[in-house]
Formats: sequence, structure tokens, C-alpha cells
Amino acid sequence: MAMAPLIAPAEFRLPSDEALRARFGHITTWVFDLDNTLYPPDSGIWPRIDERITLFLIELFGIDGLSARALHKHYYSRHGTTLRGLIEEHFDQTERFLEFVHDIDRSGLKPDPILAREVGRLPGRKLIFTNGSRNHAILTASQLGLDGLFEDAFDIVAAGLTPKPTEAAYDAFLERCQVNPHTAAMFEDVARNLAVPKAKGMTTTLVTTKAGRLDHREAHDRAISDAADVVDFVTDDLSEFLARLNSHLTD
Repeated sequence: MAMAPLIAPAEFRLPSDEALRARFGHITTWVFDLDNTLYPPDSGIWPRIDERITLFLIELFGIDGLSARALHKHYYSRHGTTLRGLIEEHFDQTERFLEFVHDIDRSGLKPDPILAREVGRLPGRKLIFTNGSRNHAILTASQLGLDGLFEDAFDIVAAGLTPKPTEAAYDAFLERCQVNPHTAAMFEDVARNLAVPKAKGMTTTLVTTKAGRLDHREAHDRAISDAADVVDFVTDDLSEFLARLNSHLTD
């Protein structure tokens, strides 16, 4: 398993016990992204959502699949989320969009008792911060066996429809959830989404995909070439990382 302070973009080293205590010993709020962070990118959940987004655009604009797919990627690349692109360039379809794209089968997502145990052991508050919907976060966390572990799920609606990685989204999260960034840690699968948290004083951990496993995310979401300045730790096994961290926090 790769789990380390990020010294260079592709260099992963096992963090020392001292590094873990120094960067996490003061943490009282634990913030987790949802998609491709609390579950692995090869689980099949994200491709289902991705497909539903394309279907939504087909139905909304009456265009063919290839055109809808291209529009979907254009919105995501330019605006951070397809929903934001719709709002900026067309009209607000927030409720309808979120309900449609997250209406997916989660039955193939296996409960993760080890992750549930380790999240539960973390001292302090636990929150989900997602660019998806609150309902999607609740249903997905439940399918993973994480019921009752998180105080709340802060979603794209709560952020005023402004997605990560914009600073406004984090400001809304910090204010709404009353989080002090200097005593908070964030776990996220997209390196650029950790730039603002890092700048605000949060301890940041990038959750990557295990070598040889499928990764359905966009290429720019997988990139870590410019992550050295925004990521404190990297892990390809969140459960194991938290287990080791908990062992030091409870010493």
C-alpha cells in the first residue's frame, strides 16, 4: 500500500509515526469526499452516475448520445460539474437533475465493515462534503454500512450550487458546518480539490486507486502531477490508512 507525505508527484513513502501524530494529533473534525473516496473508483458507481448524466442531457435537449456525451464533458471541464454548466449556460434544473442522475442501483456496492470501524474510531466530528446530492450521500453511505457515523452530508445544494474546487464552496461548508480548518482534515480523491483546504490550514489526504485496478474517473481527476504543494498524505487504501492513524491517536 502506498501511504505517505507527498514529496514529489509520483513519490509515495510510508509516513513516520511522528508525521501522523504531528499532522493529525490536533484534528477534531474529519471531512470526507464521497464518490471514489469512501468507495473505490472500480466499484461501478461513478460510471452509472456518468451514464445517467448523459441520458438526462439527451432527454433535456433532444440530442443524440454522442452530442450529449460531448456536452456533458464540456460542462464538467468548464464549470466543475455538469449541473453548474446547465445553470450557467441554460437554466436551473437542479432538483430534477440531482434526482435523475443519482437514481442508480447501489446493490453491487459491498458494505465495508473495516472502513466503518475505523471511521467510527476517529475522535471528533465526521462529515461528508460532496459535489453530489445529500440524498445520494446518505444512500451510498448506508450501502457501505456507514450509517450513523457522519454528523451530516454537505452537498452541492448547500454550497449554493457552487462545486469544489472553488473557494466559495469551501467557505460555505466551513460556515454552515462551523468547522475550524486548522483543526480539520480532509480526504479526497481529486488532488485539485485539496488546494483550497490546504491553503486554509486543513490536513489533506489524497485517496488514490490501487495499482492495476480500474479507474473510471476522468484523466484530469486522476492527475497528481501538481499535487505536491496541496497534499500532506497519499493512500491507496483508506481503511488501512485510518487504522494506522487510529492506532497512533489512541496511544
